[in-house]
Amino acid sequence: MTATMRTNWAGNVTYGATELLTPTSVDEVQRIVAATPRLTALGSKHSFNRIADTDGAQLTLAGLPPVLDVDTDRRVVRVAAGMTHAQVAAGLEARGWALANLASLPHISTAGAVATGTHGSGVRNPSLAQAVVGLEVVRASGDTARVDASTPDGALDAHRVALGALGIVTTVELAIEPSFEVATTVHLDLPWDAVLGHFDAVVSDAYSVSLFTSFDDRGARQVWVKHRTDEPAPQVDLVALGARPADGPVHPGENDTAGVTEQGGVPGPWSERLPHFRSSFTPSTGAEIQAEYVIPASHAIAALEALRPLASVFAPLLIAAEVRTVAADSAWLAPSSERQSVGIHFTFRREPEAVEAAVHRIEETLAPFDPRPHWGKVSVATAERLHEAYPRLGDFAALARDLDPTGRFRNAFLARILS
Repeated sequence: MTATMRTNWAGNVTYGATELLTPTSVDEVQRIVAATPRLTALGSKHSFNRIADTDGAQLTLAGLPPVLDVDTDRRVVRVAAGMTHAQVAAGLEARGWALANLASLPHISTAGAVATGTHGSGVRNPSLAQAVVGLEVVRASGDTARVDASTPDGALDAHRVALGALGIVTTVELAIEPSFEVATTVHLDLPWDAVLGHFDAVVSDAYSVSLFTSFDDRGARQVWVKHRTDEPAPQVDLVALGARPADGPVHPGENDTAGVTEQGGVPGPWSERLPHFRSSFTPSTGAEIQAEYVIPASHAIAALEALRPLASVFAPLLIAAEVRTVAADSAWLAPSSERQSVGIHFTFRREPEAVEAAVHRIEETLAPFDPRPHWGKVSVATAERLHEAYPRLGDFAALARDLDPTGRFRNAFLARILS
C-alpha cells in the first residue's frame, strides 16, 4: 500500500517511506525482501528518532500470525517478532511461565524492543535483548537464517541488538522461568542527600527499583520498589531516610493514574506489575520526546550531581526523568554491554527545538561519565562519539556490510553510524 503521511507514536517524526508493506506470512516477507531495493522494519512506532524510517518501503510484521510456543524442557518461548510484550506476557502467564523482566511499556513490539536495546530495571536484570537465545531472520537475499548460541563468531550477540541492519527478524526465542508475583510500593520525595548517600542500597533493595526526579529540590519525587514475593522483603527504610509513603496510586508523568499498574504493595503476576503502565491504557502523554543515556553504575552518583544544576533548563520541558539500574549484557550494541549500568531517562514535552537544546546540555554534562545513548531515542551524538561509546560498533558495521552488501536494509540513520 502507498504510504500516506504517517508519524511515530509520539508524533515527533513524520515518516518519509514511500509505502507501508504488511505481509501476512514469512514466505511473503521473503518475497518482499528479495524484490524491494530498500526497506526498513517498522515495529510499534515507539522510537523517537529515524531508526525505523527510510526513503524506500517500511515493512510491518503486525499482519503475521501470532506465535507463542513454549518449550518447557529448554525453558524457551518462540514468539512472532511483531507481537507486543503485552501479548507475550499474557500468553506466558496463562501457561505458568514468565520473562525475567519487561520494559515500562508493555505495548512495544518484542523484536523492536530487542533491536534497540530497550531495558527494564534491576541490578540483576540486563536488557531485554539478553533473554534472546535464538532468532529467525530474513536476509537481504530473501533467504531465511537461524541464529543461536551455536552460530559461530559471536553472531547471536551481534544480532541481539541489531538496529534492523542485519535483516528482518520474523521470530524470536526468549529464555523463560516459572511465573512469579511482584508487589509494587511507592514512596514520595526522597531527599537528595538520601538519594546520593544511599543510592546503591536503594536501587538494589528489590527486584526492580525506579527513581523519578525533576532534578529539583524534591529529590526523587517518586521511588517505585517492585518486590518479588518469592525473595526477601526490602530492607531500606525509605521513611527513615525522609520519604513518605504514597497514599494512593501515582503516575510518574502527568496522566490519569488509571493507566498505571497496581501499587500499594498488592501482589500480582509479574506480567501486570513489572511494567509501569497497563497494556489496556494509552501508556503516557504521547505528545512527547524521549532521550536516555546509560552510564557505568560507578558514575551514577556523580552524574546525578552533575545534572542537578540543569533543573532550571528542565523545568519548562521535563515531564519525568527516571533513573534505573541495568545489569551487564553480552550483546555487542546493548547500552549496558559488558558493564553494570544505570540508565537516566528523560521524557520531554514535544517541543523539538527546545528539546534539542536541552539534549545538547545533557550530553555535554554527561560526557565525562561515558554515556551510551539509547538507540531508539533522541541524541545529538556524532557517529565518531557513538563508535567511542560502543566498542563493537565497528565490528557490527563490518558484519552488516557482509550480510547486506547492497544496503537493502540501510537507511539514513544506519548510513550515518555504520559508515
